[in-house]
Amino acid sequence: MKELKVTVIGGGSSYTPELINGFLKRKDELPVKEIVLVDIEEGREKVTIVSKLAERMIKKAGLNTKVRVSFDRREALIDADFVVTQFRVGGLDARARDERFPLKYNVIGQETCGPGGFAKALRTIPVILGICKDIEEVCPNAWLINFTNPSGMVTEAINKYSNVKCLGLCNVPIHMKMTFTDVLGVKPEDLFVEYIGLNHLVWAKSIWLNGKDITRDLIEQMTDFESLSMKNIPAIDWDRDYLRAVGMFPSPYHRYYLMTQDMVEEEKEAASENGKGTRAEVVKEVEHNLFELYKNESLDTKPKELDKRGGAYYSDAAVSLISAIYNNKKEIHTVNVLNNGILKELPDNCVIETNAIIDNTGATPLSLKSPLAEEAVGLIHAVKSYEIAAVDAAVKGDKKKALIALVNNPLIPSISIAEKLLDELLDINKEFLPQFFK
Repeated sequence: MKELKVTVIGGGSSYTPELINGFLKRKDELPVKEIVLVDIEEGREKVTIVSKLAERMIKKAGLNTKVRVSFDRREALIDADFVVTQFRVGGLDARARDERFPLKYNVIGQETCGPGGFAKALRTIPVILGICKDIEEVCPNAWLINFTNPSGMVTEAINKYSNVKCLGLCNVPIHMKMTFTDVLGVKPEDLFVEYIGLNHLVWAKSIWLNGKDITRDLIEQMTDFESLSMKNIPAIDWDRDYLRAVGMFPSPYHRYYLMTQDMVEEEKEAASENGKGTRAEVVKEVEHNLFELYKNESLDTKPKELDKRGGAYYSDAAVSLISAIYNNKKEIHTVNVLNNGILKELPDNCVIETNAIIDNTGATPLSLKSPLAEEAVGLIHAVKSYEIAAVDAAVKGDKKKALIALVNNPLIPSISIAEKLLDELLDINKEFLPQFFK
């Protein structure tokens, strides 16, 4: 078996022990000889701490995999077989601003949805395209597995503006599936979930148990719809009558679009003087505690406290995808991939989130068992029209296109609010958005 080199960009992330754990679980099918953790100089302390924990985890597993840190991205990419991206431009401080500034306009303030997600896309897409340029020149045969949010838009930018082999990934689908298996008391391999939609706007269109469609039975069986959430999303209960009417399960992120006012009020309360803080502010405390744990030289496993970070099943999603490509498994995974006719209402060259067969050629999306319900198509189309304009705005630094993107976003109530949001967004992110200030 060919030994593998994996380069992780954003190697100082608190999620990295999840990734290392995934490689250890699959040590018999993935002969990883080297893992390079790449970060920027400002992240030196964190990536050093994480690398030492990774070394201890690997040593405990009895492997000879080499872990090293690099601040030279191009050097770190030489001979890479897989590149994993999990970085955050501007760090948690930028995320906290993304979450707070829209609230004064009574608009959702969130990491990937609404104007906060738009700000993150504008900061991130030029950086990912710079990484892709390096990959094209240094390791053109490498696969890029993108976990950087907003994953769908980032993956779309890569597909439109580079020649890199890329699949986008999110832990939401696997999180939803594991919730279903817990409710049903069955093994994950007994359940097939048909996913279709966009990143953070994906539907569990149908759920099959041993060949039987149990979607509507599961809607009736669920007693706790709050469980269909994640740690970074307020767990407002879903209305059973709505689920009966639509006949599908929405992702946790659908709450931002379908319970908008309730979610805004939740966020404003959290961000208030007596509140617990925005999610980024909560995560700062979680991360501080995690890195204190990571420093402990006796720690040589992924700590259970990492689950509080909100990245459950990250390693399963990322490393199992890498294994499926490397081992030509022809497994079904849920990925962000070019549409190419799967959703006929959307352009072929845009990225959707859906099930695909994964082998050493990449992803082959599965056709839907039946057309997606019209009730879901309208929202998906609206969000995709926003995403297409957002990607173009990020690449070109086009303020007019940026305004169009915000106006198209269903979470923005009016053109006048969109203009105010855009002006403030550009002002507070000026250091990260040189393309808009040439």
